[in-house]
Amino acid sequence: MSISGINSSLNQLNRAQSMQSQSIQRIAAGSKHPSAAYGASDYAIARRMEYNLGGIRQSNVNTQNANAMLNVASGAVSNTISSLSSLRETLINAANGTNQSSDLSALQETVNQTLSQINTNAQAAYNGQTLLDGSQTVTVAGIDGYDNVSLGNMSTAGLGLTDSQGNSNINLTDQSSISSALTTVDNALNAALDQATNIGAAQQGMDYQSANYTTMEENLQYSLSVSDDADIAAESVNNASANTQSQMALFAVKQGLQNFSQQMLGTLNNHSRGAAYNMLG
Repeated sequence: MSISGINSSLNQLNRAQSMQSQSIQRIAAGSKHPSAAYGASDYAIARRMEYNLGGIRQSNVNTQNANAMLNVASGAVSNTISSLSSLRETLINAANGTNQSSDLSALQETVNQTLSQINTNAQAAYNGQTLLDGSQTVTVAGIDGYDNVSLGNMSTAGLGLTDSQGNSNINLTDQSSISSALTTVDNALNAALDQATNIGAAQQGMDYQSANYTTMEENLQYSLSVSDDADIAAESVNNASANTQSQMALFAVKQGLQNFSQQMLGTLNNHSRGAAYNMLG
């Protein structure tokens, strides 16, 4: 075989090994475009879709985590509403003219215990953050921006059930104070119901948003799979074919080198014999 024939076989070997290397990279990455060398525009599109997918997934996680936080707040507000309903029943009981002073003292103690429970409800926490003391705003970060859900002060002070010093505004000493206390409790109940409604509306919105994110993720993931997922079966066939071509080209190179060596030895022997004849002549 001539030098040009050997070079041709080497070129075939290089092409076959390059094809095999590309198939292996596609199989390993699971992508038709594991790098920009496999198609710059297609690679850029696929990576941008992956970038967007990451943002959608994290937005969905953020929405679900915020919803979980609001679940804790909602449960605490529900408990406060129950406590306020119980407190109102106690006040109506106290307003009954059959109660003696000792009865009113016992009912006052019940009131104080209920107020303590309301303050406990206001200390409900999520991930170390107190939710209902008036200091918390739940921020939900998503691909479209930020949504904020403000949580009110559901403590007894925030609801007007105690003063700034923590002293109870619910006094059962006489009928006029009981009547005033009923108004105070009704106002507190309305505030708690408003808070429950606001949380519920925010959670409903988050449920819708999470469903939207899920749909967006599914659609984008499908588009990415169609445009970028490697056909593993086809690439395996390509890899096997390239491997066969590589082996054949390698054999041809070896055979060519062997033939070329033999030709060179034959030429050298002929030259040696010619030189010997000339010397003898």
